[in-house]
Amino acid sequence: MTSTRPSTRPSTRPSALRLLLRNRVSLLGCLILAAVVLAAVVGPWLSPYDPNATDVGNALRAPGAEHWLGTDQLGRDVLSRIVAASQVSLRVAVVSVSIALVLGVGIGLLAGYARGAADAVLMRLVDVMFAFPVLLLALAIVAVLGPGLNSAIIAIGVVYTPIFARVARASTLSVREEPFVKASLTMGTGHAYVLRHHVLPNISGPVIVQTSLSLAFAILSEAALSFLGLGVQPPQPSWGRMLFEAQGFVGQAWWMSVFPGAAIFVTTLAFNLVGDGLREVLDPARRTALAAQGGRS
Repeated sequence: MTSTRPSTRPSTRPSALRLLLRNRVSLLGCLILAAVVLAAVVGPWLSPYDPNATDVGNALRAPGAEHWLGTDQLGRDVLSRIVAASQVSLRVAVVSVSIALVLGVGIGLLAGYARGAADAVLMRLVDVMFAFPVLLLALAIVAVLGPGLNSAIIAIGVVYTPIFARVARASTLSVREEPFVKASLTMGTGHAYVLRHHVLPNISGPVIVQTSLSLAFAILSEAALSFLGLGVQPPQPSWGRMLFEAQGFVGQAWWMSVFPGAAIFVTTLAFNLVGDGLREVLDPARRTALAAQGGRS
């Protein structure tokens, strides 16, 4: 008699991570982000100069052998300041997006799962927040809290909360109607257990993609606030603050604005490349197609 025992041979289906790394564009984004994170972590110990040390005698020196990316109006080394600023910009992005992620997903889960009056009230509040441009709302929050790093983090976290709320709600409404969720509720399983073990894992894909994209926009938002003088305050460097300080020297010291601007551009581009790759590999239909063609984009 033929045995019906299922085979124990491991599945050869590629994981989402392997598919992501097979995508050349997403791989490029991952490598850029790895370089930025590495610079933020170990850069301060490897920087050739103290990022806040002034040397007026060497002010506005063009890029050269002694100062690879030149110096600013106070003689501070631009390369050292860009490396130090990477810590600040990444910290603001990660912490603010984490705030938006927790608040937004919580609101979206509750609204999409409970529906009815709770859904109506919560989504109307989200719609009110969406009525204001992101930067304008962030400026209003910073105006109330006062300029500074912590104010920028709170402001960015608040303004991106509605985006996560809408993503989580839309996904929750879909998962809420799945047979396995209804079956679990019919068996008397508690709502908290269903949310934690059934709904949340099944909405994680869109939320992860949104997180990657929001990190890029958070860096841009921090740069905008600091450029306006409302974010990071001196002497602490950030890429946006460096652009603010460079605006009076564009004609005579182009490197003061070009290199911090390039850091912002490359980092946000990398987050977007990774986000696009995650969107493909976390979508079941697209993931199957990628696996069939070897994961090549």
